[in-house]
Amino acid sequence: MAGRLRRPTGTYGGRTAEERRAERRRRFLDAGLELFGGGPGYRATGVAELSRAAGLSTRQFYEEFRTLEDLLAELHLEVNDRAERAVLAALAGLDDLPLPERATALFHAYATDVTGDPRRIRIAFVEIIGVSPRMDHQRLARRRRWIDFLCAEAARAVERGELADRDYRVAATAFIGGINGLLHDWTVGWVDATLDEIIDELVRMLLGVMSPPG
Repeated sequence: MAGRLRRPTGTYGGRTAEERRAERRRRFLDAGLELFGGGPGYRATGVAELSRAAGLSTRQFYEEFRTLEDLLAELHLEVNDRAERAVLAALAGLDDLPLPERATALFHAYATDVTGDPRRIRIAFVEIIGVSPRMDHQRLARRRRWIDFLCAEAARAVERGELADRDYRVAATAFIGGINGLLHDWTVGWVDATLDEIIDELVRMLLGVMSPPG
């Protein structure tokens, strides 16, 4: 498609054009979550199949997205944004806890959100891999964002005397890479473990990174 089709304007059925557009977009995203994350997967889904699952037309799809990759990109960002909001909400009530309990609570907030729906795990850790250079850039950019968050939390712990003063970026990068690799391998069936076992192992890894002085 050279460009998106013109969107309708005006009020219909008591809803504005923007409200109707937001509803349509959400229906396409929900269909993408189901087909990419719970059905045949991104690579085996076409615009026609996705539009049928959304109960909309292909014309309406191209009013909202240029390509299926655009929709996958938005879903990937949604999964990460949800998890980030969950972590920040948990962080707000953890200042009085010692570092090991704080780190454990933060990771459980992340894991509870991102693993709460198996479709979101598959979108974030499987379907996004190897799609295109653009998707690789987006995936790595979000990974850097999580690394920056861990480094900021480590810096706060250093100020409180809970951690030795050193550069934690390599350790944070290794931990985030471990999350991505382990959840990918578990999702595709290469790791024989329960989700609780996976989360417990990742918590132990995090506590190894966030170890107190001595």
